[in-house]
Amino acid sequence: QVQLVESGGGLVQPGGSLRLSCAASGSIFTINIMGWYRQAPGKQRDLVATITSGGSINYADSVKGRFTISRDNAKNTVYLQMNNLKPEDTAVYYCNAVWRNVFNSWGQGTQVTVSS
Repeated sequence: QVQLVESGGGLVQPGGSLRLSCAASGSIFTINIMGWYRQAPGKQRDLVATITSGGSINYADSVKGRFTISRDNAKNTVYLQMNNLKPEDTAVYYCNAVWRNVFNSWGQGTQVTVSS
């Protein structure tokens, strides 16, 4: 199995930056894709960004040019650098891992609030 622990959320003013971290443990060598999703109150959980084991990256249109996903294989950690944050980015952010091509693991979620 794969376990995920997120960190780095918080309150930031519009235009500010935050970096989220997601540390993976367990069967990390079976991970195919890691990514970030977010869920605002009353809305569905939406994809933010993903990165595959081969390094391919995908972003939601709403965050392109502002968010950057990256990984540190030595630390088994994936990051989400979020710049120029907007109030509409306010949500609970969840880390996700797809492993053995069929299984999903989720982190506990971290709150990001963008407000003046």
